[in-house]
Formats: sequence, structure tokens, C-alpha cells
Amino acid sequence: MLKAKTRWQLAAYDEQLAAALAVECGLTPLVSKLLVIRGIDSPQKARDFLQAGPELFYDPFLLDGMEQSVHRIRQAIEKKEPICIYGDYDADGVSSTSFMVHLLRQMGAVFDYYIPNRFTEGYGLHKDALAHLHEKGYKLVVTVDTGISAVEQVEYANQLGLEIIVTDHHEPPAVIPEAFAVINPKKPSCSYPFDMLAGVGVAFKLGHALLGEAPLHLADLAAVGTIADLVPLVDENRILARAGLKRLNQTRNVGLQALIRVCGLADSELSAGHVGFALGPRLNASGRLETAESAVKLLTTEDLDEAEQCAQALDDLNRERQELVQTMTEEAIQMVREHYPPDEHSVLVVAKEGWNVGVVGIVASRLVEQFYRPTIVLGIDPVKGTAKGSARSIAGFDLYEALTECKEWLPHYGGHTMAAGMTLPTENLDPLRQRLNELAKEWLTADDFTPLTKVDVAMDIQEVSLDAAEQLEQLAPYGMGNPTPLIMLEDVESVGMRTIGRDDNHLKCSLQKQGTTVDAIGFNWAHVTKKVTPKAKFRVLGELSVNEWNGNRKPQLTIRDMSVPHQQVFDWRGSRDKWEKWLQLVEEPASWTVVFREESYASFTTKALPEHSHSVFYVGAGGMKDPFPALQTVILYDLPKRRSELTAILAQVRDAERIYCLFGDPDLGMERLSCPGREHFKQLYQFLVQVPVVPHIHLDALAKRLKWKRSLLDGMVAIFMELGFLAEEPGQYRLQNPGEKRPLESSLLYQAWKEEAELATELLLSSSEDLIRTFHQLVETATV
Repeated sequence: MLKAKTRWQLAAYDEQLAAALAVECGLTPLVSKLLVIRGIDSPQKARDFLQAGPELFYDPFLLDGMEQSVHRIRQAIEKKEPICIYGDYDADGVSSTSFMVHLLRQMGAVFDYYIPNRFTEGYGLHKDALAHLHEKGYKLVVTVDTGISAVEQVEYANQLGLEIIVTDHHEPPAVIPEAFAVINPKKPSCSYPFDMLAGVGVAFKLGHALLGEAPLHLADLAAVGTIADLVPLVDENRILARAGLKRLNQTRNVGLQALIRVCGLADSELSAGHVGFALGPRLNASGRLETAESAVKLLTTEDLDEAEQCAQALDDLNRERQELVQTMTEEAIQMVREHYPPDEHSVLVVAKEGWNVGVVGIVASRLVEQFYRPTIVLGIDPVKGTAKGSARSIAGFDLYEALTECKEWLPHYGGHTMAAGMTLPTENLDPLRQRLNELAKEWLTADDFTPLTKVDVAMDIQEVSLDAAEQLEQLAPYGMGNPTPLIMLEDVESVGMRTIGRDDNHLKCSLQKQGTTVDAIGFNWAHVTKKVTPKAKFRVLGELSVNEWNGNRKPQLTIRDMSVPHQQVFDWRGSRDKWEKWLQLVEEPASWTVVFREESYASFTTKALPEHSHSVFYVGAGGMKDPFPALQTVILYDLPKRRSELTAILAQVRDAERIYCLFGDPDLGMERLSCPGREHFKQLYQFLVQVPVVPHIHLDALAKRLKWKRSLLDGMVAIFMELGFLAEEPGQYRLQNPGEKRPLESSLLYQAWKEEAELATELLLSSSEDLIRTFHQLVETATV
């Protein structure tokens, strides 16, 4: 058995609809099933999803507030009235601000931008900032990626004579700001067909309306913000991301060019993954550690030297951010283990002075990965007596709903199901922690604390073809709402399993079933090679793609999770490096060693065992006093003497993942494999009739004369003594009761010897398949 890292949840879908789409649109069964799972329920929707062209953009004037916003901005441009773009410091906010800079620059506007400082001002519109803009002579402020909750701030701006146009995509509160116009597809009064645009997506629609056509020349900026903000890549977001990635791969934006170079991606075909894991984090870094100024300068400059400097500065900040995150994560993990152990706390709330509030969200995500608990990480300001931070959740725990239940301790909070932010007095941390844990006990079950992986399709290995892998590429770009498809293969064997990579950290193999093979690679899965047998039957989750090497194109599965659902028996019988192999095995967690012979147990008690080794159990004729604890690995160190001993152990360890057979020491020879037959006893008895008294010192000579091992002779002598044929006297053995007959089977020693020999023969001379079959039969016999 090899346990999967996560729980697997297989998606349900309409098989008839998938089959109809496959025929109507000329798709492979795999792609048609994936489309149905993603909510595509008609051939036209399937074609629109796969093509996702700019012609499918909705009319921007369907957005409530768009018409008056366009009229007011054009009026300002015509009158040379200064416009201020008010943005945000994350990647979406930076992209939105930069998009508007390029747009207004193109339209000949008089403008500037303002982004608040995360540390001195925080997120959103601020009265001081609005007063400052008013003093500088601005009459019109256009927000991007912010403003929907700024009721008081907009009212203050109105009093100053500032007109505010809000463009935002966040969840609107019950009361909407009374701005000049509010553009947000999530507004209750807005009937726009798609309400999941990112902030830069809303800005893009404003640009579309202002220019009279989709500003595809700025789609690279729109794609960066859309992908980095983790909005669902469906509908218009998919169109934006697809068009934007195409533009990004040939971008004329000198800042993006410099950023791509500093990421080492100049020669790569850029994908959504590159944006999410390389470009986006660097754009976020400046706002997390300093201000977002360098990020906006990068994306809006037309100077090559300035672009290079800004890109390098962002790269340096990103490295600093990574180091800071690592340090804070280590401190947070230690705090959890010492003060809030996960087995006692269903929700983790950790806070500390000095923690940078710009990266607490990343640290919270790391803790969720480590402990799989809803997590809040906060930085404490000792002067203000407040804690400010971010939260990340797990499936089944609605974070925003939970925080709403705790609003009496949270003067400021916001977010959604899986992520949130908050500020609260430090004295409220303990009651918040207590109440969140109470809610978790009410809302969550034990299974909820095991990570969940959503699986798209279970496939037969014969369905994994190059054609299917190539058609999958039409579903890209992947991201939130359109995740990279995960397929499941069941009951497959691994062929040619080996480790690869500079540090041998990765796994390379072929998966095989019924004569069909598929290449597979598992990054950071090399550890599996030591935990599976050659005949293991796997369940594998993976991402199907096309691997091209030396002009050859083949389907390849990238392993994301795997399991062996059955108990595995490792055939390590007769190993000459038995002790070294044992030392390797006891490094595994929950490993237990079983010995059946007193001499073996004695050898363990005299050796200096490694600190990480677990208990060594001795199982003799009297059985075992205590049952095994929960375990993963069982090591059978030597041969049992009785079948009942082995049966008792196997019955107790039926839930163990792995059983290692280390028994069978080649240095001991094969004497345990045979029990003397009647001819042996007859031969010895005939000798004793002729020589009725045998001194102890002559036993070696006797064994040599009979061409037997001394151990064989000693065993037979003991049986004769039990049957009353021999009596031991000082220094010698004497034949007694000559001529008397007794059945050999009446000797308990003979019965035990015969059983031991038969069991040793069965366990040592059988094939690996027969050994496993024997173990299974013994378990079934013991549990009937």
C-alpha cells in the first residue's frame, strides 16, 4: 500500500452530452468530457470556448455606469482637465493602473496616477490622499481595482468637489458609494453577462468603450493582471488571457520585455503558468515590501535603460521577499507546533511583532500547505495595539462567513470563501481564535482535514493517445475556473522505474496495462521508488501533455499524485547486507521489526540501535503480549518456527502499508529447510543398537561418519530422548527400551521440526508471487 497525498474527488458529467459534443465538434472523448465538466453544454458553447476569439467580447456599454463614465472622461480629455488614476499595489492593481496610463497617453489626456502605500495607508481610497489630489488641482479621479467599498471616502470627495468614477471588481457592500459612476459587473443593478472580470478586465472594458474597439494592443497587460489575480479563466477572462498571452509572446512593451528577460524566460513560449509563478510575483514584490512605484514605472516606461533598472529592482525585491517569506514561515510553523498543535486546533491563528504584513498572505498559504488547516497570519503593531493580516482557507470552510460570525472582534475585514484580510485589536486575537475553532468543529468533519484533489476523468490507458494530448492544448490557458485537466489511470504497473535529475529527485517510468504503455514523469517523486514493489498496481493522477524529443512526439503523463491501494510485500529474502537494509527501513515512520527467534532478539538487545529505530517485537511460542500500534511498515527479520506465529502477526498487521521480508540468512545454509525422514531415524537407531553407549565427545565423529550436520544429529537425539529411546547420563547417552516401537509423530519436537521445515521451505523457496499469495491466504485463514 502507498497512500495518496490527497483525497480524490472524481467529477460527475453527462456521458450522453459528452458523446454528442465529441461527434458534433469532432473532438476526442477526453476533450468533450472535460468541456462538459466545465459547464459547456452545447456545440456552440464548445466552439466558442475552444476558439475564444476577440469577436466574442461583450458590448462594454452593457456595464452599468459605462456610458456616463465614457462621456465624462472624454470631456476631461477634450478640456485638458487633469485626470488621476487611483490604483492598488498588487499585480492586478499595478496592471490596471499601467493599462490606464497607456490608454490615456494614447488618447492625449492630461493625467497622472496614485497608488497608496500598503504600510502607511493600506488598501483603498483614503481621505488624506483625496485631499492631496484636490489640492493639486484634480477634478476627476478614476479608480481601478478599488473603490467599491469606499462609501465614506467618496462622500468626502464629493464634498471637496472631486468627481469619482469607480471601476472595480470586488464584491460590493450593501451600500454602494455615491460616486459620479460606478462600474462593477458584480453590482446588483448591473446586468452584464459576465461578473468575474479582474480589476484590469474592468479597465479593459472601459478602454474598449473609450476607443470604440477592443484595445488588443494592451491585451498583454490585461492578461498579466487577469492571470495574476487568480480570477476564473472562463468567458471573457479566457478571451483576455488567450489574446494577451499571444500578445505577451511578441510584446512591444519594453518593461514587459525586460521583466521576461530577468525571469530567464526570453527563449520560452510564455504560458499562464509563467505569468502566475514568474511575472506576477515580481510585480507583486514591490507593493509587498516597498511601494508599487517601480512596478508601474516598469510597465509604463518607454526607456530601455529605465526598464532594465526597474526589472532588476523588482527581481531583487522578489528575492528579498522569498527570503522574508521563508523566515516568517519557519517562525510560524514553530509557533504552531509549540503553541497551537494542529491535532488540537482546527483553525490556526498566529501573530507576531515584526512580521511584514505585505507577505502574511503568502505565509498563510504556506501554513495551509504544511498543516491543511484554515490559517490566519498577522503582523502586530505594538504602538497601535493592532494586528493586521491575511487568511487562507480549505475546502469546506467558508472564510468570509466564518469571519462574519466573528465580526464583534473584527472592526475591519473583507474577502471571500477561500481568502480574506483583516485588522483587529491584539486583545481580540484569543477570542477570535477560540470562536473560529468552535465554528470549525461545527462545520468540518475529519475527512475535511485531508487535502482534496478534484479529478476530471478516469481513463483507460488505451485512451491515452497523442491525438488526445494534442487536442488538450486547445483548452489552454489554464488557471482558476479552468484548471489543468487531471486524469486518473487505475490498476497500472510501472515499468523501468528510475530516478533522474541532478539530485535524483525525480521519477521516470512507463505505465503499463494490457500491453499498452504511456511514458510518465513525476517531479520530486523519486522517494516512491523505495516504497513500491515491481508488481505493484498503481492508481495515478496526472496531467496529460505532448512530449517532444528529437522530433518525436509522444503523450506523456506528469504525475501529480499516486497510490498503491493494496498491501505490498517486499521480497528481500536472503539479503547478504541484511543489517544495512534494516537500518534503511527503520528510517521510515511507524516501522516495526518482528523477530521469531531468541537468538535474533538477543542480538538486537546487545546492539546499539539508531535513535530513529522503532520497537523490535519478539514473537515466540507464547505469542505476543501486546497488539501492534498503528503502523505503516512491518519488517519480518527472520523465519518463524510455527505457522501460527506468522498467522498471528499477519492478522494484526493487515492494515500495514508495507511488509518487508528480510528472513533467510544465506550464511546459515539450508539445514532448516529439511526435517529428517524415517530413513534418518532408522539409520541412527541401527547404529545405537550396535553401539548402545555414545560419549558426548564422540558426537562430532558420529555426525561425520553418518555424513550429517551436527545440528541434525543433535535434533534427532533430542527426539529419541523425548520418545524414551535414549537416556542422558553424565558425559554420555545410553540406548534404552530396545525393540520397543513408538510413532515418530507422537514426538512434539518432531512435529515442531517438521512444521518449521515445511514453513521454511514454503517461505524461502517460493516465488515472490507465491510468497505474497501465501501471506494473503494466512491472513484470510486467521480472520475467518
